Amino acid sequence: MKEIEELLQNVKNYKKAVIQDKLKSKKNTVAYVTINNKPRVLKWFVPGLKRQMKIEYDVLKKGSSKLNIPSIYEMDEENNVLITSYIIGENLCDITNNEKTTISEKKRLMILLAEWFFEFHNYFKTDDQFQIRGDSTLRNFILTDRIYGVDFEESRLGRVVEDIAGMCSSILSTDPMFTSEKFQLCKIFIDSYIKLAPGRILNINNEIAYALLEKIQWRPEDEEILRKYSTRIRENGLIP
Repeated sequence: MKEIEELLQNVKNYKKAVIQDKLKSKKNTVAYVTINNKPRVLKWFVPGLKRQMKIEYDVLKKGSSKLNIPSIYEMDEENNVLITSYIIGENLCDITNNEKTTISEKKRLMILLAEWFFEFHNYFKTDDQFQIRGDSTLRNFILTDRIYGVDFEESRLGRVVEDIAGMCSSILSTDPMFTSEKFQLCKIFIDSYIKLAPGRILNINNEIAYALLEKIQWRPEDEEILRKYSTRIRENGLIP
């Protein structure tokens, strides 16, 4: 928390923020705070990621009134900080990997997740180009009475299948990894999206295999199992 306290001292408008928790982030410093008793998220982007800060700001500013994503309050360019609403709920990664969550509930969440992506892709579609969310991981989604997506710094123009494959690689490779249930959940997620948007998802097995290999740079300790299942999925598809 000391790191966050020091960062707050440099943001004059938020020195009175009360730190509630430090949130997980691979690259940046993210904190849940209260400002005048109102819950907020402060996200400090590391030097050199100002472009990513602007990308996330643009996504939230444009989409928050229509999509299940946080509202944006301020972009402090001097200190590389975004201030957004705080979504109160449970992380989708924890719910999906909790053995106490019923399989029927997990299946329901996969359908809701497919609907979230469908709505996001449709909203940001321009002519024949899609803007994808990027960094499609379970941890970037929160369940309240609906599913909310968070963290959009890697959003960009791309192929819809990249988002779908990225999410499948996250489902499969979070603990417990590569179980029969996880493969089943991926199939439900993919099928649910295809029903909403026939023809958008091509070469899904190759894309999932590639997404698994990409994870090695962040998780070198799991390289062997990630390569093993990457090869298996590329050759045989989503068969556990």
